[in-house]
Amino acid sequence: MRLTERDTPEGLLVAVCDDDVLGETFEEGAVSLTVTEEFYGGEEVDESAVIDSLARADVANIVGTRAVELAIDEGFIDAGNVLEVDGTHHAQLLRM
Repeated sequence: MRLTERDTPEGLLVAVCDDDVLGETFEEGAVSLTVTEEFYGGEEVDESAVIDSLARADVANIVGTRAVELAIDEGFIDAGNVLEVDGTHHAQLLRM
């Protein structure tokens, strides 16, 4: 998986994606999701690094079946809040 962390005025922004979706665009009806290198193309990491980062995140964007399933399994995301766009999964996390 790829992981990027950014400190913002609103807190820690985390972007996670599966390796195989990086650079891809998914479209379904009016919804379009582009997994850009600029936003998602961070370091290649293992699951423990993703879990640690999501635990500290104030906001997170998660794309790809493996990454979203990990976020669900670890309790960060509820499965009922996952979008499926053209065969890939997308979820967002916001802590207030």
